[in-house]
Amino acid sequence: MKLGARSILGYLIAALLVAGITFLGYRLLHFNETSVALAFLLGILAISTFYGLQQAVFMSIIATLAFNYFFLPPIGSLAIADPQNWVALFAFLITAVAASELSARARREGIAAVERRRELERLYGFSQLLLSSDNAAELLNAIPRYIVESFGVRSAAISLTTRADVYRSGPDVDGLEVHDLQLVSLRGEPRFDAAAQLGFMPLRMGVRVVGSMGVSGSRLSRRTLEAIGSLVAIAIESANSFDKLSRAEASRESEQLRSVLLDSVTHEFRTPLTAIKASVTALLGNTTHSFEETQELLTIINEESDRLNRLIGEAAEMAQLDANKVEFTFAPAPVRPIVDETLNELKQLLVQHPVDVRIPADLPAARMDSVHIKEVFVHLLENAAKYSPPGAPIRITAEARDTTTAKGRMITISIADRGPGIDDFEQSLVFEKFYRGRNQRVQVHGTGMGLAICKAIVEAHGGRLGLTSQLGHGSVFYFTLPIA
Repeated sequence: MKLGARSILGYLIAALLVAGITFLGYRLLHFNETSVALAFLLGILAISTFYGLQQAVFMSIIATLAFNYFFLPPIGSLAIADPQNWVALFAFLITAVAASELSARARREGIAAVERRRELERLYGFSQLLLSSDNAAELLNAIPRYIVESFGVRSAAISLTTRADVYRSGPDVDGLEVHDLQLVSLRGEPRFDAAAQLGFMPLRMGVRVVGSMGVSGSRLSRRTLEAIGSLVAIAIESANSFDKLSRAEASRESEQLRSVLLDSVTHEFRTPLTAIKASVTALLGNTTHSFEETQELLTIINEESDRLNRLIGEAAEMAQLDANKVEFTFAPAPVRPIVDETLNELKQLLVQHPVDVRIPADLPAARMDSVHIKEVFVHLLENAAKYSPPGAPIRITAEARDTTTAKGRMITISIADRGPGIDDFEQSLVFEKFYRGRNQRVQVHGTGMGLAICKAIVEAHGGRLGLTSQLGHGSVFYFTLPIA
């Protein structure tokens, strides 16, 4: 209901209340002066509470006239015979107006308190939205939209002193001109245009101005705009700090990776090189080897060369994944064809292990890079085959599940083996680069990078790679993929 219509309705209801109380008190119930005065006061308080002071004062005046005309002698006349009734009449009028003012003030303060509570709730919700991203560029693009959604403004814009771009909630400028935003940043003072419903606020970090914010289409108070500006400035600085920390951490991990690679060269690479060198030396030093001995030495050279080549390839791939140099092509794809293709490729390795595939026919497609997800299957199935005794089955399952995170529904794929299992201590280490199980380093050849590569690929898809295991009963490696 519009404000003018509500105000008129208030006056009308006030007049009807006076008429109703007068009719009941004069014609039907024959109230005495005290009862009528209290009834009028209650009506005035009600009008003041629901409609405001003006309607309550209006009702006080007409109630005073009705009180005088119908209930104070001489009845039926506005004249007053007893001087004491003048005192009663003015006391009634003053009491009615004072009560109206108090009631209206309480109503205004109640409305203000509700509005402050709503502002606090909006500010809290806005602060939670600002914490949803640690990426500075992503956050800057999202902040104007967050302001529009949280505070009901028509449009919003953000400008930073360190960036030339202006980040807006939509394609329209809507009065939030670039030069106005830059001027507010330069002067460090807010600017308001009530007629155009525009507000500009500097973004401060302490005494330092880091940018400016503009909103259009709302009459937000200066205090609210200052709070929004402070939250935005803190969020932007926090995201920038997180980016710097991430780059520093990436640099540290890169140095650590180079150190680990160097250590791997001196340890992991030495075994195949030693075998190759020994075989070549034996071939060159003695020309009287039988055909079978020569074939055996050549086979050793071939196998160890393959092992060395794979070690170098996986190390290079791990370095590229860590440096985010691998390009992924995401597209909706079913899981079952990739599983079948991987099993066909590894059929020689899996010849001694019956594979039980349990993937529902109605399993939805996943959003993934099929080539890299196939690589994940290859690594996990190779591990299951290597660490399981001959004849032990391998089970592959997949199901769609709802998650408690913002990622929505995910597909969970599990590969279970009947190997020796992994103790609790090592379960937290098996996904580290070059780590291999303490009890398997001699019996089973490997580079220690397969699971680290799988983890990096799955996380690049927005999923998670995990493990459950029990010593003597096998392990279950599982990973999740988002549903397309």
